[in-house]
Amino acid sequence: MHDGEIRLVLPLRVDLAEFSYSRSQKRILQKNKDLNIIIRETSIDQIKEGIFSRHRERFQSNIPDSIFDFLSTDPDSAPCQNHEICVYKGDRLLAASFLDIGKNSTSAVYAIFEPSESKRSLGILTILEAIRYSRSLGCRYYYPGYAYTGSSVYDYKKNIGALERYDWSGSWNPYSASTEPEFSKEDLTFD
Repeated sequence: MHDGEIRLVLPLRVDLAEFSYSRSQKRILQKNKDLNIIIRETSIDQIKEGIFSRHRERFQSNIPDSIFDFLSTDPDSAPCQNHEICVYKGDRLLAASFLDIGKNSTSAVYAIFEPSESKRSLGILTILEAIRYSRSLGCRYYYPGYAYTGSSVYDYKKNIGALERYDWSGSWNPYSASTEPEFSKEDLTFD
């Protein structure tokens, strides 16, 4: 259920060998050239918890209680290695994205940003930095999480590029809005 409707969940991944920046992504990178990106082992502190608290106020439903709903209390190593992509303007942290590191892929866990800086598109910026970092690690795929069929707050992920979606029958297929699967209540089967 999303916004009172039954929706199909679309697990997504980016084929890093096929990814290239779109014009809008290049503009986001250019717009944020004044910021510093630091990638390191994840450590949650009061500053990140404060950003999390402000960031979660944006949501109308499924509001998380704590950043630890997504990360363990030992996030740099449990359940696997996790790195944070931190975005700074001077000494001020504006955004952080948390990335699980695997042998051949990386997976986005959660991202936070200062709502007062939303014009910078910091969520997309951290995705682009995660893609860049994943490539530097020699990974094949970056998993940005999921979206839903139809319109939702996760639609920004559908525009990443070189995107594939899992079809729930064991296959990954190229994603495009024109091939997004239709879904209705009649598709529900219960054994």
